Amino acid sequence: MQTIKPLQASGAIHTDSPRTVSDSFGSVSVPADVLWGAQTARSLQFFAIGEQRMPMDIIHALALIKWAAAGVNRDLQLQKPALAQAIAAAADRVVAGELDAEFPLSVWQTGSGTQSNMNVNEVIASLASQALAQGTDAAQTVHPNDDVNLGQSSNDVFPTAMHLAVSLKAKLALLPALEELLSALDAKALAFESVIKIGRTHLQDATPVTLGQEFGGYAAQLRLCQRSLLLALEAVHTLAIGGTAVGTGLNTHPEFGQRVAAALALRLELPLSQADNLFAAMAGHEALVAFHGALKMLAIALTKIANDIRLMGSGPRAGLGELMLPQNEPGSSIMPGKVNPTQVEALTMVCAQVMGHDVAIGFAASQGQFELNVYKPLIALNTLDSLRLLADAMRSFSRHCVTGLRVNQARVDALLQSSLMLVTALTPHIGYDRAAQMAKHAQAHGCTLREAALACGVVTAAQFDAWVNPAQMLGPSAPTL
Repeated sequence: MQTIKPLQASGAIHTDSPRTVSDSFGSVSVPADVLWGAQTARSLQFFAIGEQRMPMDIIHALALIKWAAAGVNRDLQLQKPALAQAIAAAADRVVAGELDAEFPLSVWQTGSGTQSNMNVNEVIASLASQALAQGTDAAQTVHPNDDVNLGQSSNDVFPTAMHLAVSLKAKLALLPALEELLSALDAKALAFESVIKIGRTHLQDATPVTLGQEFGGYAAQLRLCQRSLLLALEAVHTLAIGGTAVGTGLNTHPEFGQRVAAALALRLELPLSQADNLFAAMAGHEALVAFHGALKMLAIALTKIANDIRLMGSGPRAGLGELMLPQNEPGSSIMPGKVNPTQVEALTMVCAQVMGHDVAIGFAASQGQFELNVYKPLIALNTLDSLRLLADAMRSFSRHCVTGLRVNQARVDALLQSSLMLVTALTPHIGYDRAAQMAKHAQAHGCTLREAALACGVVTAAQFDAWVNPAQMLGPSAPTL
């Protein structure tokens, strides 16, 4: 008999005498006060890798599948009602997060997620056995494979859990946070619609825009990302359940997968369904690749938006200084009074992490061989991490940066009036070459564009004042003959 000394998720030290549990490999000794069994113990011994545990979102999703499977097996008369009820009730406790400490396994385990599936099966089996024994010390009567895993394989359950966890995190965290940021940007676009400022291309002066137009553009970028996310979620809502080991559905009822998907859809209020092709659902992860691609697209847009705000808020005296960012905390341990764009920095670091995750996910998803992809835990870990980070960072950026942005009107006006690119308004009247000559004269002599225009003798003061009006340069205009 092997003696296993498992890692403790909570750091607690077991003081009770160990108990002996068995699986198809033989007997092992585990702490007396844990609910998991032999396969969990073996995983703790052989995969003591890193500090990253299997995400709780995956554990809870696995438990949701066990809950649905118990009800379906009961309805199909494959499992006695009392047994199915005990399994479902135990699964519900796991879903509720009551037993998170019972799931200590490293994410760096078998590429199919089998050991975490069995970890969940063992915990639920122990709880269900206790319920059926009605508090007596009877031996475990619910089997983690034969009963809790009835009609299932890790190969179809784990990818189903991946899709469930991602779908729930998107619904409950990511999409609401994105909508909150969109609302904040829309509000600023409206508030800033009359603020005329100099536009910039190539980080050089360009023709005027309104600050409202810029913020409206930001919101439009994020709405495009939102549409891409919603479209990608359609494939994530399809589930591999019912494929069992290789996609054929061996050892499960023909209706099992469809019924489990329907039960989960009803409970979670998501448009879930069994995948049309279970072989593809288990061997490949294109649905999650596409979804994370949309997350990367969101990260790219957020980086651009955040950096624009960072630049417009640079200063307060040696930068652009057009925006005044909220002053949330001291920015320096040595320079008194310094305040930094910390919300921008946090958001853009998150975006960099998401882009890195996308590289790893793409490689991992390419590693399917024949009937199974065996990089599933990595894909799950990175996708869920990206979801959580983006949701939290967008909410923080919205509340602690965007909503508190203010305009430095004096600085905006000064930069606008000193810009040489207002000369573009003269081009329809005097031609490109003479307008360029005027701009170069102003730059060379350090004078205003108006002063340069009069010095060159190309236009009169009245003509300049009539033709060079930033408020008339904010939209299409056709020159008249």
